[in-house]
Amino acid sequence: QVQLVESGGGLVQAGGSLRLSCAASGTIFRFNSMGWYRQAPGKQRELVAVITRGGSTNYADSVKGRFTITRDNAKNTVLLQMNSLKPEDTALYYCYAEAWAILAGSSDYWGQGTQVTVSS
Repeated sequence: QVQLVESGGGLVQAGGSLRLSCAASGTIFRFNSMGWYRQAPGKQRELVAVITRGGSTNYADSVKGRFTITRDNAKNTVLLQMNSLKPEDTALYYCYAEAWAILAGSSDYWGQGTQVTVSS
């Protein structure tokens, strides 16, 4: 089975920074795309940033220039460095991973979510 364990959320003032971390486990799986989505109250879950195994990245327009996603393939971890945070970044942030195994094929997995709150 695949488990995604997130850490790093919290409360920060506008203009501050936070770093989210996600560790994926599942020794028989290869993790292809990994990334972060978020969901604010009353809104749909939206993409924040994703990164492929080869290092290609994609960001939501709203976070470009402020957030940076990186990953360590050897450790199966993905990090999201969030700078210049705004109140509208307040949301529950979910780690995402596309995992592949020889017999199981590809499947999407989600973490439990970590809360990010930005005060004005």
